Formats: sequence, structure tokens, C-alpha cells
Amino acid sequence: MTGPESEGSAVRRAVCPGSFDPITNGHLDIISRASRLYDEVYVAVMINKAKKGLFEVDERLDLIRQVTAEYGNVRVEAFHGLLVDFCKQRDIPAIVKGLRAVSDFDYELQMAQMNNGLSGVETLFVPTNPTYSFLSSSLVKEVATWGGDVSHLVPPAVLEALNERLRKD
Repeated sequence: MTGPESEGSAVRRAVCPGSFDPITNGHLDIISRASRLYDEVYVAVMINKAKKGLFEVDERLDLIRQVTAEYGNVRVEAFHGLLVDFCKQRDIPAIVKGLRAVSDFDYELQMAQMNNGLSGVETLFVPTNPTYSFLSSSLVKEVATWGGDVSHLVPPAVLEALNERLRKD
């Protein structure tokens, strides 16, 4: 046998990177779609010590693990530094990124070209489901802070964590 069928032992891996502060239904849409295309999908949560998030990195990791538990092939890890180094350490040849609009593409194309030039890692762009084309973690936080209903924008576990966090502050 020749072709892809004979190479069945190779594990296909991809990474979905981001800050996920918090993870939204838009993020979940991209992760779930990637999980159907790849054998293993890493959700890489970026650590940026200079930026104060609403949720600590460990809280984000826990929330993401909760809401991706149904996908048996999703792993959730934190990273700092270059995403291409994360990919090299785990033998991940592909980055999967969701695109909401042309403005996302301009920035993401530059990142994709840089990442490919640094390490040969490919970036695959997935158009966001139109239902989530406006959605961002920043927007969710802003609306929730002012008491707006974000229940249709985030998974129930995230909504609960958001409500609890915003009641504290």
C-alpha cells in the first residue's frame, strides 16, 4: 500500500494558541473544528506577565480543560516565549487560527509568515462561524463588567466564573 494510508502511524498535531481570558464560544468553535481535523490539538495559553488578565493563567487552564473535556484529543497547556518553540518541543507542525474579519487577517498573515520563516511551522486560517464573527474575550469582559448578558457567548462554566469574579471586584 502506498500513499497516506500506509503512513497511518504518524500522529497529526496542531495548536490553537491564545490568551483565552476568558475562553469564548468562538474559541470553542475553532478548537472543536480543529479536533475533528487533527489527532491531537493543543490549546496553548499564552503567559504574558506584563499584562494583567481578569483570570490567572491557572484559572484559564482549568476553565479550558472543563469546556473541552468532551474532546478526547485536546490537551491544554500554558506557554511563554515563542509559539514556534512550543511547537518544536511537541513536534507540532501546524497552528490553527480563527479569523473573524479582514483586519484579523492582516496581523495574522504577518505572524504566520514569521513563524514559518523561523521554523517551518504552517498556519491554517479557519473562518469563524458567522455567529461569533464579532466575538472577543475583551468584548465579553466589557459587557459582563457592565452587567450585560453574555450567557450566549461563553460556555456555562465560564459564565459562572465571570459572574463570580465580577461580583468580587
